[in-house]
Amino acid sequence: MSDPEIGHPHFARMAGSQAEPVQFSGLIQPYGLLLVLNDSDLKILQVSANIEDYLGITPQDLLNRSLQVLLETSSFEAFQQSLKSANDFYSLTLPILTPTDKRAFNGMVHRVRNFILLELEPALVPVETPLFSIQAQVKRAIAQLKRESSLNEFLQLAAEEVRSLTGFDRVMVYQFDGQGAGAVIAEAKKADLPSYLGLHYPATDIPEPVRQLYQQGQVRFIPDLNAPAVEMIPAQNPVTQQSLDLSPIALRGVDPCCVEYHQNMGVAAILVISLVRHETLWGLISCHHYHPKWLSYGIREACELLGQFVTSELSNKVNYEELDYIVKLRSLQSAFVESISQVNDLKEALVNPEPRLLELVNAQGSAVCLEDEIVLVGATPTVEQVKALIQWAAPQIRDTLFHTDSLPKLYPDASAYKEVASGLLLLQISRVRQYYILWFRPEVLQTVDWAGNPSDSVQVKAGGALSPRQSFARWQETVRLTSLPWKSYELENALDLRNAIVGIVLRKADELTRINQELERSNQELDSFAYVASHDLKEPLRGIHNYSKLLLKDYAEVLDEPGKNRLQTLVRLTRRMESLIDALLKFSRLGQAELNLQPTDLNQLVDQVLKDLCISHPDRHPDIRRPRSLPIVTCDPVLINEVLTNLLSNAFKYNDKAEQWIEIGFIERNRELETKRREEGLPSNSQDSIPSSYLFYIRDNGIGIRERHLEVVFRLFKRLHEQNLYGGGTGAGLTIARKIIERHGGQIWVESTYGEGSTFFFTLQ
Repeated sequence: MSDPEIGHPHFARMAGSQAEPVQFSGLIQPYGLLLVLNDSDLKILQVSANIEDYLGITPQDLLNRSLQVLLETSSFEAFQQSLKSANDFYSLTLPILTPTDKRAFNGMVHRVRNFILLELEPALVPVETPLFSIQAQVKRAIAQLKRESSLNEFLQLAAEEVRSLTGFDRVMVYQFDGQGAGAVIAEAKKADLPSYLGLHYPATDIPEPVRQLYQQGQVRFIPDLNAPAVEMIPAQNPVTQQSLDLSPIALRGVDPCCVEYHQNMGVAAILVISLVRHETLWGLISCHHYHPKWLSYGIREACELLGQFVTSELSNKVNYEELDYIVKLRSLQSAFVESISQVNDLKEALVNPEPRLLELVNAQGSAVCLEDEIVLVGATPTVEQVKALIQWAAPQIRDTLFHTDSLPKLYPDASAYKEVASGLLLLQISRVRQYYILWFRPEVLQTVDWAGNPSDSVQVKAGGALSPRQSFARWQETVRLTSLPWKSYELENALDLRNAIVGIVLRKADELTRINQELERSNQELDSFAYVASHDLKEPLRGIHNYSKLLLKDYAEVLDEPGKNRLQTLVRLTRRMESLIDALLKFSRLGQAELNLQPTDLNQLVDQVLKDLCISHPDRHPDIRRPRSLPIVTCDPVLINEVLTNLLSNAFKYNDKAEQWIEIGFIERNRELETKRREEGLPSNSQDSIPSSYLFYIRDNGIGIRERHLEVVFRLFKRLHEQNLYGGGTGAGLTIARKIIERHGGQIWVESTYGEGSTFFFTLQ
């Protein structure tokens, strides 16, 4: 395309068995001359071999002498002063003394390490004087460019203005893509030349080292690709004993492979202007001429200035279609974020309504992955394929994002579903939890117009010389396994969505923490209130109870039968109320007391409870069944004893069968899981790696519970029968049992068939 020469193995001169990059070849172009000076004393260390052609002085007459021999005293002092105050690169005009006269030269000064590199070109007046001055031309061009708001029209006008300023046969604006390849997006040319507009060029045409050089903002000018190169004398720097790095030099020589590359295009002269945006090489203004073409130093400076203006305006120019699309995406995102901020279920908010998630980045399918749960939307791979894809892509995520428009080329397994997922955009929502959103794009067969076959490689000819491809004719390629590329603002939209989700989740987490803290404080206050209230109520209740009994004893002869009955009812009610208060006091204490956890043999607890129940219910003799010995668990034995007492007491009381029985047993959870894994043919887990979890049950063949009451029975003071039936009771026993089990980190529930019996289950670690 323009200057594929520096530091790339395909574009290096061959020296023996090693490639010698052209910047170290010690060669310059002949349209100027080069002096290498010692920085400390401005002694001339090296000169280009053509110095006699320009100054009439042989190299031997200048080497190891001060630059002052070529300058008047005032000019030399001004040059010394400029070195102290200027940067490492600047331009100037120098009047050089020759044996016969004084000649004006345009100079460029480069400070490299401990050396001064001084490029000099004769300050010649162009043969063809333009109608307007160069300054006026640049001003007019900038004024016209400012009036263009469309990016495409702006770049087309820039190409036309550079061609008007330089007179080159063809001027192209060339834009790089993310992989270093590029395309001609604007062109101004002679009418009889074929168009290169829309043609693509592979990255190897302008290798990465050359792109890095262009990124420094240089203008590369080669007026005659066929002109013989000029050597430096001596060839190696006498201080370092090495070849000098001529990378920053505009006069730098041209690699033979580069010459042949352009000759194959029919080009004899080139000018390249860098377009650097945000410290990145955005593109080039590349000028071709089909005969040797000289440009004055002033015109080249004007071209550089014009290139800087074009670069500065790139961000301000608008592609209206892209602008409309960006506005649409932002509008969609705003509505989408608002909708997910108002719901509690993140997964449902992301996938409903379905089109929104897809439209955010213009995708045809998506997968929302929250840990092991995956929800698919639109055209996607299967859930198992998505899981495998995440496992492959996760290590490659950078800054929470991974994207490609050619997934099957990176991940061959994706070829199986290329019709729906040749393009992938993966967004990592959380770095701690496996929360991802994936978007998919289908394969799109694309026809790309190349300037010649991009697969043609540089050939090594006999003797080690390199030869570039020969043809630049339009060559069409059908690109497969590729989707439409992800645009930068689509990627930005995805990142903005992540930031919004994280913000919403954090805000909801803060709200949940605050609510939990308030609930915890409220529960503590309620427990304290229940404890104080129940404790304080007992004192006046005892007074009522005692005074009622005294009235019955001391005034029995005075009271009539209705009066005595009423006092006896009052005594009975005070006893009932005292039982309720005792139950409430016990319940409130459960929330305040610390658990006394210790290894406990449940067999001993069950034996003691059964012994007590047989004494308190002498008329009941149920058949006690225990399929196997109960385990030793870590628990608070006093509280678990309370649970067993409540559950077994209910099993004793609520049974109207002639032959009554109670079964007490358990299931070891990890063994149950292992049995299931073996039945399904899955590998076995070590028993030591899974903590034991016990599911206990107490089953009876009693009266049972109706289905609608299965949860009601655990409510405080809730009975399903009259007080005088089944031995009475406060209705607090199951409530207390539930709270005890929950404080141990377990659960309790009941399954029952009315009229046939009930089974109470509870879990303990």
